[in-house]
Amino acid sequence: MDGTNQTIVTEFIFLGLSGDPQLRLTLFVLFLIVYLLSLMGNTLIIFIVLMESTLQTPMYIFLGNLSFLEIWYTTTTVPKLLSTCLSQVVTISVTGCITQYYFFFSMGATECILLAVMAYDRYLAICNPLRYSLLMSLQICLRLSTGSWIGGFAAPLPPTILICFLNFCGPQKINHFFCDSDPIFKLSCSDTFVVEALGYTCTSLVILSSFLLTMSSYGHIVLTIIRLSSREARKKTFSTCASHLTVVAIYYGTIIFAYVRSPASYNFNMGKVVSVFYCVVTPLINPFIYTLRNKDVKKAFSKTIARKRFLLTRNM
Repeated sequence: MDGTNQTIVTEFIFLGLSGDPQLRLTLFVLFLIVYLLSLMGNTLIIFIVLMESTLQTPMYIFLGNLSFLEIWYTTTTVPKLLSTCLSQVVTISVTGCITQYYFFFSMGATECILLAVMAYDRYLAICNPLRYSLLMSLQICLRLSTGSWIGGFAAPLPPTILICFLNFCGPQKINHFFCDSDPIFKLSCSDTFVVEALGYTCTSLVILSSFLLTMSSYGHIVLTIIRLSSREARKKTFSTCASHLTVVAIYYGTIIFAYVRSPASYNFNMGKVVSVFYCVVTPLINPFIYTLRNKDVKKAFSKTIARKRFLLTRNM
């Protein structure tokens, strides 16, 4: 677009989810409750993993990483979402918007990679149990965890750098509650073809490669489970990875629908609804899935509570 006689925009205005004041207030209360529960649930998992020595194994170290990631993932977007529910005019600087874009996609990419690593861990535990301690030592576990974070934060860096060179000349209203890729590109008065192509390529590569690696691991796991002679053994083996598989299905189902597509097919209203699910709902679901379906976590939680009660009783 021609930037002649156009004012350079320095901040954006979020339109949020709804213009109805009563609905916005209802959504604020609902999202605030979900956000606080998500923070408490994920913090609790981190606390239990750190405090209980029996859970300081690769599987639960990865789970602790996932919970820590979910805290920051949801905090990247939900505070602005809550603001749009309370106020009709919620602004963010262009620099702040690009920063939010980078951290949101960094957290998302890290989660994709981390879920693939967790699937690989379950594959080794179930398909190579005798060599598991050698193939997934604590040192290898920490390297894979670190690599997930490094890879996740590196993936969206190229498109983010190109976005920094875009000009925004108006309108300045973002039809969303956070700085997602499509709304940002829509508001630019520069040629966005290259940055859009690079952004969608990076996003699709991370999502699809992580998804395929995850599904490959579970494909081998299913084959191993089928070969088990005992029905009880099959049930017990599958239960060890059922929680992770549930999280994978929920998370990938929403982000593939949202980001693995052609830019021209983007629907802003549908995009906002889907975004609420993976920005707000999924980070809350994860800790509940892992605690309600995992006997080790529930047992460790009970031991931690009993220990705290004992100390309180002793000090009284």
